[in-house]
Amino acid sequence: MDPSILEDIGLTNAEIKVYLALLELGSSTAGPIIEKSGLQSSVVYMTFQKLLDKGLVSTIKEGKRTHYQASNPRNIVQYIDDKKERFVELLPELLLKQQLGGTKRDASFFTGVRGVKELLYELLEAGGTEHHTLGSPGVSNVIFPEAWWISYHIKRAAMGIKAKLVFNESLKKYKSSAEYPYSETRYTNFGLDEPLTETIIRNNTVGIIIWTDKPIGILIRNEAAAKSYDRYWKYLWDAAKKS
Repeated sequence: MDPSILEDIGLTNAEIKVYLALLELGSSTAGPIIEKSGLQSSVVYMTFQKLLDKGLVSTIKEGKRTHYQASNPRNIVQYIDDKKERFVELLPELLLKQQLGGTKRDASFFTGVRGVKELLYELLEAGGTEHHTLGSPGVSNVIFPEAWWISYHIKRAAMGIKAKLVFNESLKKYKSSAEYPYSETRYTNFGLDEPLTETIIRNNTVGIIIWTDKPIGILIRNEAAAKSYDRYWKYLWDAAKKS
């Protein structure tokens, strides 16, 4: 199991280890949890309190001994919903601060999985009526699971934005046109090796992702640059094979 999604929703590494240990142990005193999690006792006790505050762990006293139990994993959904509600209340104030801060820079640099996700979400807000993609190696579906890409494109389609994707022929097995709503995919051969980069053009914004082990992203907000990249994309789109 990949626990990284639990990091994405705000749990620390210690909280994840303790929570997963509790799921496997069931109701347990601290000793077995310390042993199974591999954490120091002081860290485990401090983590218990954090998980109790988040409603992800419950306790029961049996004599002088405290037993801990992980809450139903479905409660994590409620935990996420509660965080979302609090954030939505704060959002107008954050947007106001952004407006007072002036215009965005013409180019931004992103690193790591979380950084590239931020880049992709920025592209969702870039406006326009079409999403144009060029490149995208198979490793992008390893670094970001296919389920994440499907969710991303569902959000894009819900905004009324059509996706036109030019992929390497090696990506045919992912059947993106069938999985991604309101999209069309064409394939071309970029050479013996897959491209390491992916370029996305949305309205007046260009996103360039380099799919190394620690991905790197560059977001360019420039009308002339976007038009230039889009002309190159259209050339390859017209030359590519339909799926």
